Amino acid sequence: MPRFAMTMDTRRCVGCSDCVLACKTENRLPDGVARDWIVQEAGGRFPNLWMENRSERCNHCSDPPCVHTCPTGASHVHSGDGVVLVTPDRCIGCKSCIAACPYDARYIHPDGYVSKCTFCIHRTANGGKPACVSVCPTYCLEFGDLDDPSSEVSKLLASRKFKVLLPEAGTEPNVYFLV
Repeated sequence: MPRFAMTMDTRRCVGCSDCVLACKTENRLPDGVARDWIVQEAGGRFPNLWMENRSERCNHCSDPPCVHTCPTGASHVHSGDGVVLVTPDRCIGCKSCIAACPYDARYIHPDGYVSKCTFCIHRTANGGKPACVSVCPTYCLEFGDLDDPSSEVSKLLASRKFKVLLPEAGTEPNVYFLV
């Protein structure tokens, strides 16, 4: 059984937002909402300045607090691959999962249910890649099975330094930022 993850190369991302637009188009998202976004972080002191672009989304955590707080089971971990999903018709819109997510990766869909990144499970279940990965012009996004040592994701994590967002939250995120 696969365990899906994504890597994002912070040295390659130029912040173009192609991933954001591909996601909105692929998932027919209404105006005003997004399942992924670009973050720019800068720091340092002149002349030693740095800037990092990150394409962020739901981290599809191995220990997802959003799932633990959902009173209806609408938020759940997909048994086939570890992807964290929301079943819209089971969601009552109570927003407990939104409050529990340390990554601000969930939103209320205009139809009243919580929505978020699905790693494009409708594509990946058939061997495809998420829309964001398939359009990235700098190839900074990779998607694959952490349990397959020959997957590109596994190779990158074995050969590169990486970080996760908010490791202190204890969620064990499955989106890795290559540094």
